[in-house]
Amino acid sequence: MLASDMIRSHPDIRGNANDALIRCIEACYACAQACTSCADACLGEQMVDQLRQCIRLDLDCADVCLATGALASRRTGGNEVVLSAMLGACALACSQCAAECERHAGHHEHCRVCAEACRACEQACNDAVRTVAH
Repeated sequence: MLASDMIRSHPDIRGNANDALIRCIEACYACAQACTSCADACLGEQMVDQLRQCIRLDLDCADVCLATGALASRRTGGNEVVLSAMLGACALACSQCAAECERHAGHHEHCRVCAEACRACEQACNDAVRTVAH
């Protein structure tokens, strides 16, 4: 809701917000939080050495999601080419992270929750990229 309120109040938007992009921003920040938390939870597991790739992909995905959410939140001017590329990169990072977390979801609830957040963000990025003119 906060992203929607902020973007709709932007003087360059004048209430005409891209709802798919707003959903994407919110999904990016939610995914970044889930991935950061999942990486931390993986570090607390007994078999941390078997979760090394999961931790790496969690942290990569979190960083990409944060950068994408920030870039998509900027409405002054335009940089649609870069925004489209970031949305695509974010969808890819989320897909890779979700696949890895899904491998561990049967043993680790935090991986199941993270995989769901990643899949939701992947879908939101794919939906948003179709609405960005480039």
